[in-house]
Formats: sequence, C-alpha cells, structure tokens
Amino acid sequence: MYEHDVIVVGGGGAGLRAAIAAQEEGADVAIVTKLHPVRSHTGAAEGGINAALREGDDWELHAYDTMKGSDYLGDAPAIETLAQDAPEEVFQIEHWGMPFSREEDGRVSQRPFGGLSFPRTTYAGAETGHHLLHTMYEQVVKRGIQVYDEWYVMNLAVTDEETPEDRSCHGIVGYDVQSGEIAGFKANDGVILATGGPGQAFDHTTNAVACTGDGYAMAYRAGVPMEDMEFVQFHPTTLPSTGVLISEGVRGEGGILYNADGERFMFEHGYANNDGELASRDVVSRAELTEVNEGRGFEDEYVMLDMRHLGEERIVDRLENILHLAEDFEGVDGLKEPMPVKPGQHYEMGGIETDENGHTCIDGLYAAGETACVSVHGANRLGGNALPELIVFGARAGKHAAGGDMAEAKIETGERGDIEYDETELPYQPGEVGIDSGPSGVAADGGAVTADADAVVEQTVETERERVSTLMERDEGVQHSQIRADLQKTMTQNVNVFREEEGLKQALQDIREIREAYQDVYVDDPSRTFNTDLQQTIETRNLIDVAETITLGALVRTEFRGAHWRAEHQERKDEKWLKHTLVGWNDGDPTIFYRPTILEGENKTYEPKERSY
Repeated sequence: MYEHDVIVVGGGGAGLRAAIAAQEEGADVAIVTKLHPVRSHTGAAEGGINAALREGDDWELHAYDTMKGSDYLGDAPAIETLAQDAPEEVFQIEHWGMPFSREEDGRVSQRPFGGLSFPRTTYAGAETGHHLLHTMYEQVVKRGIQVYDEWYVMNLAVTDEETPEDRSCHGIVGYDVQSGEIAGFKANDGVILATGGPGQAFDHTTNAVACTGDGYAMAYRAGVPMEDMEFVQFHPTTLPSTGVLISEGVRGEGGILYNADGERFMFEHGYANNDGELASRDVVSRAELTEVNEGRGFEDEYVMLDMRHLGEERIVDRLENILHLAEDFEGVDGLKEPMPVKPGQHYEMGGIETDENGHTCIDGLYAAGETACVSVHGANRLGGNALPELIVFGARAGKHAAGGDMAEAKIETGERGDIEYDETELPYQPGEVGIDSGPSGVAADGGAVTADADAVVEQTVETERERVSTLMERDEGVQHSQIRADLQKTMTQNVNVFREEEGLKQALQDIREIREAYQDVYVDDPSRTFNTDLQQTIETRNLIDVAETITLGALVRTEFRGAHWRAEHQERKDEKWLKHTLVGWNDGDPTIFYRPTILEGENKTYEPKERSY
C-alpha cells in the first residue's frame, strides 16, 4: 500500500494546481494519473483565462457576466470567488513563467470573448492550456511532488455508512498500466478528484479519448450527488472530420461565420444582433445548427469560419496553431480560405457536487475542475472561464484538503438542507440492473463496513482485484467497444443540442439495454501489462453511469435554459426551475432531488433577467 497525506487523481490543470497548493500547506502530496501530466486534456485549451486585470474592469463585472452567462443557475458564492481569486492566480502563474502574449508596452494581452462586457481574456497565442500545463508541471517537478504516472484509478476507498453524508474517503485503488499491479493508495487527509470531462459519452467531441468521466462515476457510486449534469456545452466551432477544437479566440480576434448563402447569419438572421459571433456558446451553436437544418449549411453539415481578413501577421502572431489544425485535419489554408466548423460536445457544466472549497458531502473527498460542479457555470459556461476555474478551485481544494485555514463554505452539499424530491414518472428504471449483479456489472460500489482506514483501502483493493479477475477469465460475451459505440450513438442522436421528450426517453431505454449488455462484457486481451482493453472496459462502465445522469436531468428539467433546449418547453421558467438538479446513486436506485440556486452575493442579489446578446 502506498501512503500520502493528500492524493490528487488526475494530472491536468486542476490536479496540478491542487497538488501545488497542498504541498505549500506542508502536506505530503502525490498525483496519480492515467496520463503523463503534460498529455492531459487541459493542453487542448486554446482560448484563454478570464481575469479582471485592467483599469475599467473589475471582479464584479466579471461576476455579473458569469452569472448572466450561466442563465442565472450559477451560485453567487462560487461565481464571486472565481472572479475575486482569478487575478491573483493569473499573477501567480505569470510569476512561475507562464508565457502570456504581450502588448507592445509589455502588458499581458487580453482579448474579447463571447458573453464578456470587457476584453478580459488573457492568453498565450492559441495554446494557452498547453503553456499552462507545462508551467505548473515545472512547479510540481521543482517541489518534488510524487507523480504516479500511467496509473489508472479504478475506485475510491470509502466507508459504507447508510447515508453518504456520514461516509469518509480514505484513499483510492489504482492499476499500474505498465506492470499490471493493482494497489491501494491511502490518503491521510484527503483525495482530490480532477479527472476532466466525460466527452467520450458522445461520438463528436473536442475531448480526448482519455476523457471518460472516471471521477464523476466513482464519486457518484460512492454516494456524492451529480449536479446539473443536463447542461452540456456544445462548442460552436469544431472541425467536422474530427471534433478538433477551433478556438473562440478566432472570433475574439474578429473572425466571422457565414452560411452557404454567404450571409453573416448571426446578425442577418437575428440570432445575436449586438454581439454576433461573440454571443455565448449555446446561442452560437443553436444558430449554426438551425442554419444547417433549414438548408443553409454546407453539405448539410457545417458553416464557414473566416479569418482571412485579419491578415497574415496578426493570424500568425495570435492564432498560428489554428492554421496548423485547419491544414492538418481539413486540408484548409486559413490564410487563403475559410474553414468548415460545426458544433461538437465540449464541456460538462455539471459534475460532482462540491462547495466553494472543493469539498463534497463525503468527508475527505474533494473535486476540482471540469469534474466538479461548484456551481460557477450554471446552465452555460462562458469561454475563458474554464481555465480560471481550474486554478482557482484547484488551489482551494488543495489548500483545504491539506488543512489550510479557510473560511467556512456557504454552499451546502449532500442530501440535506433545503431540498425537494422529484416526482417525475420515469419511462425506464435507471441505475442498477441487479443489485447483486457481481463485480463486472454496474453494481452499487459498497465500501468497507469498518472505519479503520487501512482496512477500508485493503478491502476495496480486494474487490477491484476480483472484478478484474472476472473480466479477464471470461472468454466470450460482448466487448466494451460495441457497448461504447451504442452509448455514443444514442447520446449524440437524442441528448444533443436540440432535445425532445421522446428522444430522451429513447436514450434512457437504450442506456438500460446497454447496462444489461455490459453484464456480459469481457476483456479480449489476456495480458496483465499495458492492457488498454481492460482499462477501456472499466472506463466504459463509467461512461454509462455519467450518460444516464445527463439524460435523467435533461428529461426532468422541463424548460429551456442555457445549453439545455427542449422542443416542448421553449421558455425559461424561473418560478419553477431556478434550482439545481441533483442525482444520487442511492445504492443503485437513483434519486433525483433539487436545491435552490444561491443568487445572494457579497454586495448584491443577482436578479434574473432576459439573456440577450
């Protein structure tokens, strides 16, 4: 058994920042990650980091823009924490060596982004996430923080009290991809989940193959509610052939969108008369798909993004990476011709329910980054707000887990406090196929009955070893690749930008059948080392659980808010739906409940208004 004070699961932006913060508090910290840290998906972030740095801007404007962008479903304590802490975090990473783009006078450059009232997005060319990862990884190396590289985390070691709020997390179980070892990691003070998003639940996504929702699923089955999972962001500019992201920075610099009729449709068709291409992402994505669906798209699939008029000098200086992506994946020279783009799954606004210190309802279990839902983004995330979330709440989670002195959280977690239960009659039974379905199924992950930390970890390790043995001993059945393909197909068809009741019900039925098929899953590769088939089989199990929470939230929320569009409900219903959707695993029989949104901030109460751009 390995032992540390704080264990961070995931080596992306949030995980690195959490590890640094915990180490600064004097904790013995380790990062356990299935990828080398600089290969983490944070490196694909292109656009920038929002922070109020200049005269004429301030944190209150940033907070207001974020609350408006969230369609008033963000929680004010979280949003204001983000806006207040972001400038200091940007200064810190700049001092660590982050190579921000600069103006001629030496100041860090900032550019406009969608939904912002001030050009507050700092950036490093079109490779901001890449540089952020390398900057923070240098700090991890400098500080001697232990990194368990290419260890896949399979489960959390959590006690088994009847209610999740009474449980404690004492560590994790990891699978060493190189050696095949399955071992326990004991955390004396806390486990921080920073495993990124669940993009592989969809078949057209900007997310890396590694983004399989592992943290969400492990926390969910341990008893932590999933919050606002129905709010999935579809980025308006992805390359049709691959889903590769084309930064919002292209539009921030002045790039334009047009349809097959040559119209600049964001203005000419009235989707965003004031901000045009720089409306929020949900607005632009719906506009593009509407153009395609009404016959004004190219090849009935995409629209065009043009940046030629910006000039070669400006493009090469600020957007050079975009030229390479367009050329490599679409064969387009962005200096001479427009590039095809269409919406693609990009970001999960919902996630593991946490307070503003990253703490979940389970003692000793934290989450940060896209894996978590604080909630900063509410129903829609503004471009440029993901990277500050990583560093702000990664730092807070690391400090809190290591015992740092912090103010008491204002956001409540767990199935307690001012909540109400959903009474929707579901068309298909969600959750467990059979509570006693065995270690290969999607069974409730029971923890150890003992409170002894070592025993909890050891028992969880033994459970995972049995699960792997069962998967490896089968020599027939269904392979995970077919199950994952079926899941991606139904999610893309039925839980995409435009959602209808019958489609959501169909997705729930499909997921039920997919769960049943997973009971017969087997691993074809007999090797105990470098067994990606085994790892991906376990990842597919996680995707099933995460996809179901997304679909459940989408079905029960009968309104149109932010990224959640419902054909039958074409208005925002503040009187009923100004609340968070929460889904609890409940030992395999999911429970849906709600908690009111917190609109009372430090100096003001945010009054919901019509969101127009």
